[in-house]
Amino acid sequence: MLYCTNDQRFLPDRFVEGKCPYCGYERARGDQCDKCGRLLETTLLIEPRCVICGNTPTFKSTRHWYIDLSNFAETLTKFLQKNKQISSNAKNFSLNWIREGLKSRAITRDVEWGIPAPFPGAKGKTIYVWVDAVLGYISATIEHFRRIGKPEKWRDFWFDKSAKTLYFVGKDNIPFHTIILPALLLATGEDYNLPWNVSATEFLQFKGEKASKSQRIGIWIDEALELFPADYWRFFLMSTRPESKDTNFSWDIFLEKINAELNDTFGNFIHRTLTFINSQFNGEIRLFKLTAEDEVVLQAIREKVEAVAHEFETAKLQSAANTLIGITRVGNQYLNDKEPWNLIKIDKLKAATTLYVSAQIVKAACVVSAPFMPATAERLWQILNLSGSMHTSKWEDALKHLQEGHKIAKAKPLFHKIYADEKKLDEKLAKIRAKKLSEEK
Repeated sequence: MLYCTNDQRFLPDRFVEGKCPYCGYERARGDQCDKCGRLLETTLLIEPRCVICGNTPTFKSTRHWYIDLSNFAETLTKFLQKNKQISSNAKNFSLNWIREGLKSRAITRDVEWGIPAPFPGAKGKTIYVWVDAVLGYISATIEHFRRIGKPEKWRDFWFDKSAKTLYFVGKDNIPFHTIILPALLLATGEDYNLPWNVSATEFLQFKGEKASKSQRIGIWIDEALELFPADYWRFFLMSTRPESKDTNFSWDIFLEKINAELNDTFGNFIHRTLTFINSQFNGEIRLFKLTAEDEVVLQAIREKVEAVAHEFETAKLQSAANTLIGITRVGNQYLNDKEPWNLIKIDKLKAATTLYVSAQIVKAACVVSAPFMPATAERLWQILNLSGSMHTSKWEDALKHLQEGHKIAKAKPLFHKIYADEKKLDEKLAKIRAKKLSEEK
């Protein structure tokens, strides 16, 4: 293993950096390359350097315990090929890695902190973090059920074949959940449930650069919440989730998502529907007679609600966000076609039916938006004057119609348009950051 004579210590994992032997990235770490995602051993690094002092390390013999991953290559290949849920980027990366040949991997380290290795003769060794981390999913389940007095209940989650485990990870964590964790479970010889889905995202960059806390590249959550409400960020991050390729944050993209989609499409449809009901029907939902065209629109909404449910179940959050906005696009188009502001002048009953249909779309959008924008969904639930809380409702409530005669509360805008350009937003962020830095001092 690599050893720093200056610091007099072995250099496992993050204690050493160098050039990746596969892609040439200059700052690959001892256990993994951030650029190509390949798992590494410190001894594979080209031109390695100690991250503590910067010196070039030497080689020194030490003893470690290994798991022979090659023993599980065939089983892991079948597991990945048959799994229909695991995201394509995670599956392809893992299968390619297996094809290149799995090698034995050390599961112990020469570091003082960590879980002591339980093997005979392993005094002073600790377990590699990405071994105890993934096994922690199981040990945490065991601990939970011990605490509530049901010590054997944990088995239902890890051996009952109707139970499923779903992992949300960044692409740099793919191999630990598609190779290391399954191999460790298989190595027990017991019939553990293997990962049902590993939903891996690519990287979200900040203005073309990799986010970096040390270099202050990015926006931190406390800063973000001083700029805009949490629901704005929640929707933005899910609607731009880098599910198949790296994506890039820019203020232009953020403004487009908030102004054009949330405010002008989602919020505008809801506000003009509810304010029209307030002003023309005293806040009361009325119905004359649904036409075939009305039924077609309501069926389209049912299909979109079902589509969002499927997209959530398959962890396609970006698609789900787009489908949510699609619900209100249908509503906007319906209002534009029916023109209730003109229809009410000649046939108030037909205008009432138009608003009845639109109100059902609003309710569907309210329920479906809750996973994206919980605070906004709750405010809309209250405006619709529905009992209880949005967060105690069920998904099927999206398709339960508001009854004729139901009265809504006074409509209020759900969002506000952002009137600022990139320069102004950067300046505002800089002021928030400067204030926080001065407070820390």
